[in-house]
Amino acid sequence: MDWKERAEALAADATPPGSRWRAPIARTPRHTFVPRWWKLVDGEWELRDAATDGLSPAYANVTLVTQVGPLHADHAEPATRVPGRPTSSSTLPGLIAQMFRHASIDDSCTVLDVGTGSGYGTAVLCARLGDERVTAIDVDLYLVEAARRRLAEAGHEPPLLAGDATGPLHGRWDRIVATVSVRPIPPSWLAALNTGGRLATTISGMSVILTAEKRSDGTAIGRIERDQAMFMRTRTGADYPPDERALLDRARVEEGEQVERGRYPVVLDVVEAWDVRTMLEIIAPGITHHYARENGVRIAMMAHPDGSWARAEERDGAVTVHQSGPRRLWGYLDEVRDHWVRHGLLPFQGAKALVRPDGGIELRRGRWTATIEP
Repeated sequence: MDWKERAEALAADATPPGSRWRAPIARTPRHTFVPRWWKLVDGEWELRDAATDGLSPAYANVTLVTQVGPLHADHAEPATRVPGRPTSSSTLPGLIAQMFRHASIDDSCTVLDVGTGSGYGTAVLCARLGDERVTAIDVDLYLVEAARRRLAEAGHEPPLLAGDATGPLHGRWDRIVATVSVRPIPPSWLAALNTGGRLATTISGMSVILTAEKRSDGTAIGRIERDQAMFMRTRTGADYPPDERALLDRARVEEGEQVERGRYPVVLDVVEAWDVRTMLEIIAPGITHHYARENGVRIAMMAHPDGSWARAEERDGAVTVHQSGPRRLWGYLDEVRDHWVRHGLLPFQGAKALVRPDGGIELRRGRWTATIEP
């Protein structure tokens, strides 16, 4: 099977019948953009290569991690294994098409693609709109250079920018679509959108898609879509800052200032429960979570940069909650679960959104309101 047959099969898997993104995906050689990638094996990232693994991984509807920390797969020695966090990837084609659909891109639109990454998503845009209507930006100079080479190999030469997409932007577009997450919405995005233009992005720490249309007063009106996605957050350097682990280490062993019986069993891993995690990020942004089972005991921990922490332990069906610091983080989690139990959903889902010129986001659904401040 040659790459064209594989790309057609991928397009059928990644898009519904009738999608205007099916043909562009079917015409785009994804293997050109991900000749090497990283695969998670036993907690470390192991280098993989199309020369030995074949074309099948590139034409599966999955995300392929291309960079871990500052090390791009292009620069790694064979058989390399590294720890760390992914810093770039080729997003699964189905999710790329999903974001493009939420951006309501038509054939006459000019588009800023935020997060060039491997260049594959940019190539799909070019295959539909033409190179002259597409601009892409990434903070990583090597990613931009590699994407430019691979786009040219695939027959495309759109403008590619190297720089911080959350800073000033020189240009105006009808659509801005991001495959990185931001918080808040960069004011430069609103400034760069034509009036009536539309943005589609995810918010850092949340598994939600925000879409909004720019108005003549410089604000944008939109909604939290009834859909979910999560991307790596924007970065300014070669890697993300190290995680703050000190408070989690304290939470693991210390007696809390407040100790009480828990009302819910310790079965929820908040990192995997996208809707609960999103609601917590709205209430108290910046919480770090950890969930584990140790010697038959379920343990969930929460820590916040303001010094608050919580630990819940479940032994033989009994839950004990320890909390310390200026805020009671476990109380926030219980509030979220109480609402979930009473209503069957959380209020941010389907909420209307106002994006202010400073990037702050005001959410409203019925009587519920919340603000995501810059």
